[in-house]
Amino acid sequence: MRGPAGTWTTLALMSESRLAIGRRVVVTGLAGSGKSTLAVALAAKTGLPVIHLDLAFWKPGWVAPSETEWREKQRVVLAGDAWIADGNYHETLDLRLERADTLIVLDMPWWLCSWRTLLRGFRMPGEFPEGCDYSACARWLDEWRLAGRIWQKRRSEPEREREVTSQYGQHVAVHVLRSTRAVSDFVDGLDAGRAIVDDG
Repeated sequence: MRGPAGTWTTLALMSESRLAIGRRVVVTGLAGSGKSTLAVALAAKTGLPVIHLDLAFWKPGWVAPSETEWREKQRVVLAGDAWIADGNYHETLDLRLERADTLIVLDMPWWLCSWRTLLRGFRMPGEFPEGCDYSACARWLDEWRLAGRIWQKRRSEPEREREVTSQYGQHVAVHVLRSTRAVSDFVDGLDAGRAIVDDG
């Protein structure tokens, strides 16, 4: 994409983002960028509930929903007035941005994301989607494949998300974090008593 919306930095500057965050926060980035970890940290600081999109996506037996089903499901889970939604389902990012007031982008190096997925392949997640079982071997294989897909999509996924954000997220405050230090500083810099901006 060309023009002023071609980089995350430009979008962040155009949004006039402040350190405080709103009441409906979208956290996005490549797989392995630390979305869920950041979402939980933000929830602890702000008291906002977390919506892990990976848990909402899968139907029992690891069956993927149709695009229509997935969009309708998200409309339901995002119907509340306050939440932090983490996940990189860029095909439906427009839907989340229409409801959000804050977008946090974890623009981490692809190699770091791939390395993290390889490491987490040795750990079982703390929670599974309803009706879904997972063996340690299947977990490791899935994360190994995901590490390769991160490299393949290291440019196309962020480019697509920037395009969607420039079209549907002009009203949101955009924060772009490019390192673990930046993430830590961002969370630490939020005053628990004044972290949330009231959009009403």
